Formats: sequence, structure tokens, C-alpha cells
Amino acid sequence: MNTFLWTLVFFLQSYAKSVCQNITRPNIVMVMSDAFDGRLSFDPGSKVVQLPYIKYLSELGLTFVNAYTNSPICCPSRAAMWSGQFVHLTQSWNNYKCLDANTTTWMDLLEKNGYRTKMLGKLDYTSGSHSVSNRVEAWTRDVPFLLQQEGRPVSQLVGNKSTVRIMKQDWENTDKATQWIHQTAALSHQPFALYLGLNLPHPYKTESLGPTAGGSTFRSSPYWLKKVSSDLISVPKWLPMAAMHPVDYYSTFTKNCSGDFTEEEIKSIRAFYYAMCAETDAMLGQVISALRETSLFNNTVVIFTADHGELAMEHRQFYKMSMFEGSSHVPLLIMAPWLMSGLQVNQLVSLVDLYPTILEIAGISATGNLSGHSLLPLLSKSTDFSKKQHPDWALSEYHGCNANASTYMLRSGKWKYITYADGLSVPPQLFDLTLDKDELHNVALKFPHVQVHLDKILRSIVDYPNVSTAVHLYNKKAFGEWRSSLGRNYSQTIANLRWHVDWQKDKLNNEKAIDKWLYGS
Repeated sequence: MNTFLWTLVFFLQSYAKSVCQNITRPNIVMVMSDAFDGRLSFDPGSKVVQLPYIKYLSELGLTFVNAYTNSPICCPSRAAMWSGQFVHLTQSWNNYKCLDANTTTWMDLLEKNGYRTKMLGKLDYTSGSHSVSNRVEAWTRDVPFLLQQEGRPVSQLVGNKSTVRIMKQDWENTDKATQWIHQTAALSHQPFALYLGLNLPHPYKTESLGPTAGGSTFRSSPYWLKKVSSDLISVPKWLPMAAMHPVDYYSTFTKNCSGDFTEEEIKSIRAFYYAMCAETDAMLGQVISALRETSLFNNTVVIFTADHGELAMEHRQFYKMSMFEGSSHVPLLIMAPWLMSGLQVNQLVSLVDLYPTILEIAGISATGNLSGHSLLPLLSKSTDFSKKQHPDWALSEYHGCNANASTYMLRSGKWKYITYADGLSVPPQLFDLTLDKDELHNVALKFPHVQVHLDKILRSIVDYPNVSTAVHLYNKKAFGEWRSSLGRNYSQTIANLRWHVDWQKDKLNNEKAIDKWLYGS
């Protein structure tokens, strides 16, 4: 009998301790969109389009006005966020090569430590996905010829003034997320973590260009377009093609933006992009509403961010794959009951900071070689958190398609320093973002001492010439293995990729260029 009583007492104590921990441990909800320009989450960018739920989060929580992606493309960026490590450490070089399937993410650690977890929608952080065209474009970016790889960006009006659900797959995943909140999370005694990955406002595939076409259609309905202030849509300033940096020139050409665009076309593309952002905001709103309806909101940390931005015709480009602000600057809003509210944080941060931040919120010790730093010391009203110093810089790097050199960006203070490849073969760029918000004036030659200083900091973080060499060798090896695997079908397969028009024009010389790059002869 005594043994039974002792067992019962031990069980009740353990249960009470578990219940107490679960009451005090907050729920965590992250909504991560694709291609969302971070400058739209605060003024003056936020004025161009109505984003009521992002505004709601900013009023209740904090907005990071200097948040950056660690790589301006889907998979490598998400790999950094999920792993807490910079791209050169994960070796997530492109949309095909990202994390190993057994990599431990922060969501894995939450589940291991008693959280009920759910992941829905776009994840995109493990290796092996994306089209053959996308892979081959990344592998062959060092081959010395230009390829037109994307469809020309266009806008497309669908539906009418009552058409709300344009991106049906995202809405289906949002519905699943809200159902899970109502039917599972609200009835559970465990703290929970929910991740919802959205594809919007990524442009849609241009179906008329065939199965290998890229996403170059900005699609929306009159319902969402009425959320956009057309009189506030700017027409970006462009450098003349002859004055563009060589990597930017390559990107403009491969993104099919080197032709003529009317002012009306540019404003239309930008208006439709903003409308797609408004639709994204509504999905965030549905998740917030579900938390409020189930009385979970007051014990839930809500995070909204994106994997990268969208140029939307800035710098004569659309898409991402660039270190310009439209592409590399991401939204980051964090709301929790115990955090300061309604404030804007100027500290430079990046997506790798979310891993240690989420673990600290959950009371879990972060271990391993993390690149990020917890943001809680910057946010909390309490003095209980250790005041660890956060680095005063942000790092981003890019190794994929539509740019013909590995690219590294260091943002520090008012400066943005961009260097390429080995730091010698391609000229660097330096922008003063306080005086040159449009990033049109490269002042690297004007301020050589600043360039040298920032390059020294960058090299202390990443040995970028060696990383560029490693990427180059990987590209050749991966392409060579793919080519060998096709055997006789190689010529036909590569001719049918997105670049087939340009390929067929000079097929023999293009194949010779690839052979010389691949075999050195």
C-alpha cells in the first residue's frame, strides 16, 4: 500500500510540474511568406498598400526595420532560418542543394521538449527539390555566355471585385492551420508550435511559356487592387544598361528585363505585386483571428517574416537573387504579451536569429554552432534575460542562378558592402543607404578605406574566396554528373530547358563553351 501511495504522489508531483511548465511556456506561431519586401512593414513603404494585420502586429509587438535574409532565394534562405546557420556552413548553395533531411531544426527541438508541433504549406529547406531547369541554370552560371532564363514579367487581372481567394493553395493551407488551432491546439494541454509557409506574394508561373517557364506573372483581382494606393506607386530609377555593374547586367538579361518597358507596365507590375501582398496579409489575419477566437492569443508568440523580398522592377529586375534592398530586406515582426509593444527596432538582424530566439522563448538551451543570436535581450521588458551583445552587422550570400558570381553582402551601419567571387575578379559595390536609398551610386572607389574595413569584417565571418571556389567546384561536379546520367538524351534535354531559344541560335558554340568550362579544353 505504501508503495502505491508513493507512486501516486510521485505521479501527481510530476503531473503538476508538467502542467505548471506548460502554462508558463508560450505557444509559438510563425507565418513565413515568400518574396515579401520588408520595407512594406513600416513607413513610408507601408502607406502604398493596406496591410491591416501586419499593422496590428506592429502595434502590439515589435517591428525590425533592418531585417535581412541570409540568402535571397527560397531554399537556402529557409535552410538558414530552420538550422540557425549561415549558408556557407549549411552549404545550401542553390534551390536544389540545401539541408540534409536529418538536420535538426528548431521545430524538432520544440517537439523533443514537449511542444505539440505542426508544419503546413511551403517548407522548402531540404535538398532535392525544384526543377531541372533551375538546377542547371545554377550549375552553369560560370559558363561565359548569356542565357534568357525567365519569362518577361507581366501583370494579370483575374476575377472581379468579390474575388478574394486567388492563391488557392495558400488559402487551403491557411484553412488547415486555423482548423488545427481550433480542433487540436485549443483542446491540448501542451504548448504548441505552428508554422505556416505561404507561397504568396511570389509571382505565378507563366503557363503560356510551358512547363519550364519561371514565375513571372503578377496576378491579382480587383478586390485586392483596391487596397493599393495607385498614386503612391513609384516608378523606380534605372541606371543605363551600359552603366550597370556586370553581375547586375547579367541578372537583368537572364531575367528577361533588358527590353523596353513602358511606365504603365512598370506601375502595373508593382500594383499587382502590392495587391498580392495584401492577400498575404489577409492569410496572416485569418491565423490571428483563430488565436483570438480560441483565447490562445494572449499566451502565443506570433512571428511574421519572409524568406526574401521582391524587386518588382527596381534596378530593372523582378524576382530576388540580388542584394538590393527590394530583394534582401525582409519583414520581421514579433508579438508576445510580455514584450514591448508598438516599437521599431533598428538593430541589424537576419533570419538565422530566429532559431536561438524561438528556443529561448521556449526555455530550451541552444547548442551547437549557431550563426544567429537570440533577439530577446533586445525586446523584453524584463531584466531577467542576459544582455548578450548582438553583432552590429548582417550577412547575406547568394550562389544560385541569375547571377554569374557568388555574391556576399555585409550590412553595417549606414553601409552596404557587396563583393563577388574571390574579391578580385569582379568589382565590389558600396552603397551609403542614408544618402542613396535607391542604391544607384556605387561609392567603392570614393571610400576605399570603408571598403577595406568592411571587407576585413566580412573575411572574419566567412572566408569568401574559398567558399566561392567550393561552390564553383560543386557546380562543375553536379553538372557533370547530371550530364553523364542523361547519356544520349543530354542534347535534347538541355535544348528543352527555358533557355532553348538562345541555345538553338548558337548550339555548337554553347556546347563548346560548356565543354571548355567543364573539362578545361
